[in-house]
Amino acid sequence: MTYSIPIIFIVLFLIFAGLFIVKQQTAVIIERFGKFHSVRNPGLNIKIPVVDKIAARMSLRIQQLDVTVETKTKDDVFVHLKISVQYVIKREKVYDAFYKLQNPHEQITSYVFDLVRAEVPRLKLDDVFEKKDEIALAIKRELSEAMLDYGYDIVKALVTDIDPDQTVKEAMNRINAAEREKVAAQHEGDAQRILIVERAKAEAESKRLQGRGIADQRREIARGLEESVDVLNKAGINSQEASALIVITQHYDTLQSIGADSSSNLILLPNNPNAASSMLNDMTASLLAANKVIETNNKNKKG
Repeated sequence: MTYSIPIIFIVLFLIFAGLFIVKQQTAVIIERFGKFHSVRNPGLNIKIPVVDKIAARMSLRIQQLDVTVETKTKDDVFVHLKISVQYVIKREKVYDAFYKLQNPHEQITSYVFDLVRAEVPRLKLDDVFEKKDEIALAIKRELSEAMLDYGYDIVKALVTDIDPDQTVKEAMNRINAAEREKVAAQHEGDAQRILIVERAKAEAESKRLQGRGIADQRREIARGLEESVDVLNKAGINSQEASALIVITQHYDTLQSIGADSSSNLILLPNNPNAASSMLNDMTASLLAANKVIETNNKNKKG
């Protein structure tokens, strides 16, 4: 009975020492006496203590490796490209992933450097920005073929950053700013042109309406004069005397209007009633002469 207790403890120790848990999305490689024995899946597992050894725990989750590559474009511009490679170990190829590659990160990095420096030098800087998705697809395609034998599946490759030299970025910014200023100047010129055209249209409309107003005003003045002459004729004053009276009345009305404005600096010369009569006579003579010319032209056309 005395010897059975230590034996029981030893047996329990060996049992518990042989038990181990594998977490979800993890694979455990078991070696027996330094030789590959098996791959254990998630859950409770058992191994032979001392004989079996856990060589590695391999994560089956998607992992990401960021690689920054400096290379030159076709137009001799040095750029830094940040490539993000997302990869996963295939469950059925855990053995290959552990035993065939010493350092998978260095292997993937080497492939990325080689592929980027083969693709980018064939493109100009602007094309690198435009075709970054094509570069990412080329990296994924080549990496998938190269890493498949090692048990790695390339899920996605992304070009997450393109960083040219600082002087190049400043030059690009200046070009962009100059282009924007050019477009702004064109828009401003178009706006000024539209403003000038609209202003001219408004001025033309204003002149048209002003001319119509002046025509209406003169028409009403003529109608008023005609009525005044008719009234004077009924009072026994002939047309010539009535016209003279109207001219003199308007002459004094004009003088009164000028005198009512204290700030006016208008001088009316000559300033007497005889001048108004002379003006009327001159206007009458001019109208008569014009009528004679019109009648002569009409006779010549008929002849």
